[in-house]
Amino acid sequence: MTRLVAALLLAAFAAACAPLPEPGPPSPPAAPESALPPPDVAAANFVAVVERVEPVAERLCRETAPARNCDIEIVVDARHGLPPNAFHTIAKDGTPLVIFTISLIAEARNQDELAFIMGHEAAHYILGHIARAQTRAAEGALIAGVLGQLTGADIATVRRMQRVAAEVRARSYSKAYELEADALGARIALAAGYDPIRGAEYFTRIPDPGNRFLGTHPPNAARIAVVRQAVAGVGG
Repeated sequence: MTRLVAALLLAAFAAACAPLPEPGPPSPPAAPESALPPPDVAAANFVAVVERVEPVAERLCRETAPARNCDIEIVVDARHGLPPNAFHTIAKDGTPLVIFTISLIAEARNQDELAFIMGHEAAHYILGHIARAQTRAAEGALIAGVLGQLTGADIATVRRMQRVAAEVRARSYSKAYELEADALGARIALAAGYDPIRGAEYFTRIPDPGNRFLGTHPPNAARIAVVRQAVAGVGG
């Protein structure tokens, strides 16, 4: 990300959240970390983290998947009203994207949380999770289609069976993918100079999905444990 793009993102974030403060008297003592940072601080945190994490993620991508497009772009969805979220996707031209909503940037307590989340989403791309999930879903649909034909089901029933089987097959691997991305994301954040254990404290403030059957995310405690293990492995 160029400094120009970073500056534009900072301006977009500040405009979406609140105007930048006018010069005035000295700032009061810093608020406790349990409080949300002011909009301008949150925006500056995000820009600083992008400048440090993006090149680390791209370098690791080139080392582990040299045939893949590793020019990762980290962008902001500045639309109002979206819940806190970050996700990765691939643009039509093949560009890998890591997308943050404004509300997530505002909710992060510090740069370590942003760095860990950013590393986690970049790790999903580096590990090829979209393609792997699509493959699993196709396998489920294929098996269901064969079973449907063998049992004499009509076309509409076979198609319903395939949709359900594809979703079940993909979901059955989603928790493992999340933990893989947590581990690699922790290493990315650490290599960028951040504390991923402190960053993973974000999990202590969000709803715990527990250990639901076919849930898409593992329990928060398991994710924090994986981050600790990943950091210990780097230091060992």
